[in-house]
Amino acid sequence: MSMDKERDKGRDKEKKLIPPKVPRGNYQLWVILILTAVVLGITLLKSTSGMVEVQKSTFESMISGNDVKRVQLLKKDAVVHITLRTEALQNAKYKIDLEKNGPLGLGSSGPHYYFKIGTIDSFVRQYEELKNKYPNAPDLEYEEGGTYEWVTSWGLFVLLLVGFWMLMRRMTGGAGPGGQIFNIGKSKAALFDAENKVKITFEDVAGLEEAKEEVKEIVDFLKTPGKFTKLGGKIPKGALLVGPPGTGKTLLAKAVAGEAAVPFFSLSGSDFVEMFVGVGAARVRDLFKQAKEKAPCIVFIDEIDAIGRSRGRGQLPGANDERENTLNSLLVEMDGFATDSGVIILAATNRPDVLDSALLRPGRFDRQISIDKPDIAGREQIFKVHLKPIKLSKDVDIKKLAAQTPGFAGAEIANVCNEAALIAARRDKKEVEMIDFQDAIDRVIGGLEKKNKIISPEEKRIVAYHEAGHAVSGWFLEHADPLVKVSIVPRGVAALGYAQYLPKEQFLYQTEQLIDEMCMAFGGRAAEEIVFGKISTGALSDLERITKMAYSMVTIYGMNSAIGNMSYYDSKQSEYSFNKPYSDATAEKIDQEVKKIIDSAYERTMKLLMEHRDHLEVIARELLEKEILFQSDLERLIGKRPFAHQTAYEKFTNGAVQPVKKEEAKDSGNVTEPKEETVPK
Repeated sequence: MSMDKERDKGRDKEKKLIPPKVPRGNYQLWVILILTAVVLGITLLKSTSGMVEVQKSTFESMISGNDVKRVQLLKKDAVVHITLRTEALQNAKYKIDLEKNGPLGLGSSGPHYYFKIGTIDSFVRQYEELKNKYPNAPDLEYEEGGTYEWVTSWGLFVLLLVGFWMLMRRMTGGAGPGGQIFNIGKSKAALFDAENKVKITFEDVAGLEEAKEEVKEIVDFLKTPGKFTKLGGKIPKGALLVGPPGTGKTLLAKAVAGEAAVPFFSLSGSDFVEMFVGVGAARVRDLFKQAKEKAPCIVFIDEIDAIGRSRGRGQLPGANDERENTLNSLLVEMDGFATDSGVIILAATNRPDVLDSALLRPGRFDRQISIDKPDIAGREQIFKVHLKPIKLSKDVDIKKLAAQTPGFAGAEIANVCNEAALIAARRDKKEVEMIDFQDAIDRVIGGLEKKNKIISPEEKRIVAYHEAGHAVSGWFLEHADPLVKVSIVPRGVAALGYAQYLPKEQFLYQTEQLIDEMCMAFGGRAAEEIVFGKISTGALSDLERITKMAYSMVTIYGMNSAIGNMSYYDSKQSEYSFNKPYSDATAEKIDQEVKKIIDSAYERTMKLLMEHRDHLEVIARELLEKEILFQSDLERLIGKRPFAHQTAYEKFTNGAVQPVKKEEAKDSGNVTEPKEETVPK
C-alpha cells in the first residue's frame, strides 16, 4: 500500500509540472467571418458612404449646370442615384455637402447624391422633358437594384467562402487542428484512461489460461512493481501475441486495458501507413512522445505485420521504402539510446513468419505469447462465457457442444451461440434448445441450408449413395472418427451433402490412422463406382484432401519406406516459392509412392464396401427417405460399431481428457484434419 501511495504522489507531481493544454478553437471559421466582415464593410462603405439626399429641384439645377455625369434609376427601390463630374466636385456647394459624410464621400467615384421618386413612369417623362430642355444631360440608365442585385454581385463571393470553409474542414478532419493535412504526423492512437475505461476484464476471456497468466504478470508489475524489483527483476519491454485469426488476441489486449490501472494506447499497424514520405516515422515518434508523458502506460499495436515485415523483401534496388523507414523509427523508439522506461508495448499478429528479426529480439519483444485454438476444455469455458446472455433450455449440454466443435476458434464459437439464438427466435421458441445449436454448428461448417434447391432425382440418388459410402466405410474402420450426422440436404454454395464426424483430441497421428482417414474419404467415390458403375465430380473435396494427406505422409512426415525418414518441409519458406528441395528424379519417385498409397487405399475401400453392400443399400434408402441420419439411426439400421473406443465426448465427461503439455506436442507438426466431407456440384 505504501508503494502505491508513493507512486500516486509521484504521478501527481508530474501532472503539476506539465502545463495544462489549452484547447484551441476552430480558427478557420473565425478567419472566414473576419474576411467576410472586412470585404462587406469596405464594399458597403464604398457604395453607400458619402451619398447625400437632395430634392428634385436641386437635381434640376445640377442638370442645368451641366454638373451631372451619370443618372441611374433603380426600379425596385424607386431611387435615383446621381454621379457628379470630377470638375463639379471642386465646386464649393457640392464640396461642403459631401465633406459632411467624411472623406470617402468626397473622394469616391460615386454615386454622390440620391433622391426618391413616386412612380417610375412619371419620373421618366419628367427626365425626358429635362433632356429636351438641356441636351447635354446624360442618358438615363436603368438598373434592377434590390435583393436580386445583391445576390448576383455577392453570390459568387459567398460560394467561394463556403467552399473554402468546407475544404478547410475536410483537410483538418472536420474538427479543427489535428486532422489529415495540418497535423498529418500526429499519432492516431486511441487513449483509454480512468475517464474512458474499457469494461472488458480477464473474466471475459476464457480458454486462454496460459496466455492470461503471462499478461497478468505485466499488469501486476505495473500495479505493484516492488514485488518484482526487490528480487532484481525488470519489467518486460514488450509482449507479442501470436495466433490464428479469431483466437482472442485483441480480446486479451482489451482485457489488459480493462484490468490495468494505467493509460492504454490502442491503434492498428495500418495507422502508420501513409502515402506521404516521413509520415509513418513522424507518427511513431509522436506516439511514443505521448506515451512517455503518460508513463507508466501500455501501447497496443494490432496487426503489427503491416509495418513490421522483414526489411529488404521485394524492394527495388535504390528504392526508398517508406514502410522500412517507419519500422526503423519503431525499432529505435522501442529499444534505442534515448529509450525511456515505463512504456510497455503489446502487439498482435497472425503472421509472425513475416516479421523482421530485429523486431522479435529480446529487448523489444521480450515475450512471445502463443495463443492457439482451444482444446475441448477451453471450448467448454468459451461456451460458458458466450452463453451467459442466452436463455437456454435444460437439454443443452455444454460439454457435448465443446466436443462437437473441434478446431473452432473463440470467434467461431461466439458465432455458433449467436446463430443458435437467431434460429430459435426464427422458430418462435422461448428458449434455445440443443437442436438449435446443432443447426447452428451445421450452418457454420457447411453453410446455409437450402431445402428448396432443385435437384434431379438421379442426382439426389447419387448424393445419397455417396454419403452412405462415407458413413459405412467410417463405421467399419477402426481408426476413423465416429460419425455424428450424415445429410443429403444441400448447404452453402457447392455442397450437395455432407457427413460430420467427431475427431479425437489428439496431436500425434500414426500411419494406420492416416490410412483409415484416407479410406473413409474414398468411401463416396467407391460407393458410386460399385452401385452405378460410373463416377461423378462429387468427390472433389475428398480427392483434394486425400492427395494432400498422401503427399504429407511422403514428403513431410517421412512415413514412406522408399523415400525414407526425410522431410522436405521448410517452415520458413514462403508459400509462393517454386524452389523444390529435391531433384527431378526424387520428385518422380515421390509421385510414384504417393500414387501407390492412394491406389492401395482405394482398393481397400472398394473391398470394404463390397463386403458391406447390404448395409450401404439400407443407409442410402433411409437417406433418400429422411434426408438426415444421426449416429443412433446407424446403430438401429446396421448395428453398433465393432470397435469399443470411447468418443472425445465420453472421455471428456468421464474425466479422461488430460491437458497436453507444450513440450509433448511441440515437434508434432501436425494439422488437425477437416471435420466434414462435402459433395460439390
